Amino acid sequence: MSELFTAVVKGDIAGTIKEVNKCIAEGIAPKSILEEHLIPAMGEVGRLFDEDEYFVPDLMLSSNAMKEAMKILDPHLKQSGTAKRGTVLIGTVQGDMHDIGKNLVASMLEGNGFAVKDLGISTSADKFIQEIRKSEGESHLVLALSALLTTTMPQMKKLIDRLQTEGLRDSVKIMIGGAPVSEEYSREIGADGYSDSAYSAVQLAIKLVS
Repeated sequence: MSELFTAVVKGDIAGTIKEVNKCIAEGIAPKSILEEHLIPAMGEVGRLFDEDEYFVPDLMLSSNAMKEAMKILDPHLKQSGTAKRGTVLIGTVQGDMHDIGKNLVASMLEGNGFAVKDLGISTSADKFIQEIRKSEGESHLVLALSALLTTTMPQMKKLIDRLQTEGLRDSVKIMIGGAPVSEEYSREIGADGYSDSAYSAVQLAIKLVS
């Protein structure tokens, strides 16, 4: 267990920054820093959260530490030609103003090697489609939809139906989540998968792009 791994798991931002810079100064490959230290650390945070040893504040601290690590590491990863796992467009569907769950998932995805574009709250179908068109042609494109209200859940189906109608459905994998959402609903509306936590969302995204 490295000091960088421990700093991220503890949500120690200053310690994380120090250890990332130390790894770079020691000549450790950026890809190794990401894959051997940072990604396993966020995996451990997800496990602790799923087992109720960590709670939302703990998850946010670790996610923020990871974000700071990636700010330092990203330029080195680009310079070394290290590819991201995939691109995720994430947003809360139209009419839904909740974003805590979405933000946690976005942070966890970033921490696990995905390029994430957060489209925000109450995101219209037009906005989602516009961003998918912009990203069309990118490999491993994932659309992550969140809803916390039963009244906004139908927006997920409406969006998927529009993607089908406009010939865009096959260009993107779709995952959904949120308190009222279920695996059954995911199958019913034609999504590619459902997750009930930030950690399982990462596992699902990895599965979808592989």
